[in-house]
Parts: sequence; structure tokens; C-alpha cells
Amino acid sequence: MDYIEKIGDTIVAMGKEATDKAKELAEIASLKSQIGTCEEIIKKNYLEIGKIYFEQYGDMPEAPFEKQCRAINNAKRGVEDIQEKINQRKGL
Repeated sequence: MDYIEKIGDTIVAMGKEATDKAKELAEIASLKSQIGTCEEIIKKNYLEIGKIYFEQYGDMPEAPFEKQCRAINNAKRGVEDIQEKINQRKGL
């Protein structure tokens, strides 16, 4: 009977260990999700700061931002040109 009890104890211990590991992994996944949420907030606000800066200073940016502002202005002109071509194709 001792042999069967040892097997039972081993199975119970393994089940507890598996349960503990599953809880640990769930907690880690939850924490990683929270990090992802924080990073999304950071990203959103960085983008908003950049948008506000561009709207206020895009025509006369400070030196560190000249390249990016020029790229944005060029891309905006590109969008306008392409939209005009689309309108022409549609006969508008």
C-alpha cells in the first residue's frame, strides 16, 4: 500500500507543481500585457507630440527636425498629387 500512496503523493505533487507553473505563466502574461498597454500609451503620445510640433513648426523646424519635417511635407504633396490623379481618372 505504501507504493500506491507514494505514487498518489507524487501525482499530487506534480499536479500542484503544474498548477503553480500555470499560475506563474498567467501572471507573467498579464504583466507583459500591461507593459504592452503602457508602450502603446507612450507611442500614442509620442506621435501626438510629433503631430503638434509639426503643425506648429513644420514650416520652420529646428535643426534636429528639418529632415523629418521635409519628409512629411514631401509625402503630403505626394498624397495630393496622387489624389489629383485619382480624381482625374474618375472625371472629377
